[in-house]
Amino acid sequence: MLTLLDRQLVASYLKAYAGSLISLMGLFVVIDLFTNFEEFTQSKSDVNTTMLNIVRFYSFKVVEIFDRLCEAIVLLAAMFTVAWMQKNNEIIPLLSAGVSTRRIVRPVLLGSFLMIGLVVLNQEFMLPQIDAYLLENRGDPKGERDANVKNTFDSQIILHSGGSALKKEMLVKDFMLRFPEKLGNLLIQAREARFYPAGEKHPTAGVWVMQNTVPERLTSWNRTDILEMKSPGVFYFYSSEIDFETITRSKNWARYVPTWELLNKIARIDSAQLASIAVAFHMRLTRPILGMLLVFMGLSIILRDQNRNVFISAGLCIGLCAVFFISGFACQYLGSYGHLPPALAAWLPVLVFGPISFVMFDAVHT
Repeated sequence: MLTLLDRQLVASYLKAYAGSLISLMGLFVVIDLFTNFEEFTQSKSDVNTTMLNIVRFYSFKVVEIFDRLCEAIVLLAAMFTVAWMQKNNEIIPLLSAGVSTRRIVRPVLLGSFLMIGLVVLNQEFMLPQIDAYLLENRGDPKGERDANVKNTFDSQIILHSGGSALKKEMLVKDFMLRFPEKLGNLLIQAREARFYPAGEKHPTAGVWVMQNTVPERLTSWNRTDILEMKSPGVFYFYSSEIDFETITRSKNWARYVPTWELLNKIARIDSAQLASIAVAFHMRLTRPILGMLLVFMGLSIILRDQNRNVFISAGLCIGLCAVFFISGFACQYLGSYGHLPPALAAWLPVLVFGPISFVMFDAVHT
């Protein structure tokens, strides 16, 4: 049961969390806006429309900013809460009354755990709702510009590629399919291909309607369940794996996908991206653990020497946060490019920082 002191500490933690969140998020938005302001004005719209696009863009962007800064905000909130207690000499009377240091900071750890839970909810339910295209194209909120198309393989090793895409109409120009040797080593090109989701032209799979194709006919083709000629130069390509979003998605598309869907995509993704997707999946599992380990280490730095200046402790925590994130990015890079197994790359920071954090926290004077 929470005592009066526990409730006071939880309230102090939430206030520090709200202050850190608003400050960091506001700073991030201001810097990003001034850095990329020209992109918002490229559409040559009037002032009101431009301002509306900015507001719409950052209403989505703040969700991504929260996802990027959440661990740092949790650490800063815990640090400020404990540092404020030290500054007001609130810890020494409690220690004199026989209350251990670990018992004092227990509400702070509880608040940190709850905020880490918000991170998970944001990842699973909020980020998937964000229009990733809006996040990447500040000057084109309606998807009217040409977008890049990347080469993508499905589970049957069919290569999908194209020149450019128009997201507003789900249209790919210079669309091309290359079938592997087991499917006849076929190459078919289309001046344009429009994608229709499942149910619009086919009940079970999405359909790529290819027009002005080369060749116009296929004489010896019998796999009409995959590719079907409707008329000379017009083909229907049925695909349950590669839709328009897949072929035009950004490099960091996995950030906006819930964990269960990420797991499903591992079984169907082409081998060129398998390592990076597997690393992303395992990092979803380790992220809450790493967030709490970061809090344990940060509090240990502050509590280890209670006579240390608050600003020095804050600087040490910021340095710890930098080392922590650099290590995580390095492991992610090594796993994504095959230098480490994906599971090991994601869990290595836990294996390294886990024992260190508990040793540091155990060394805190009680």
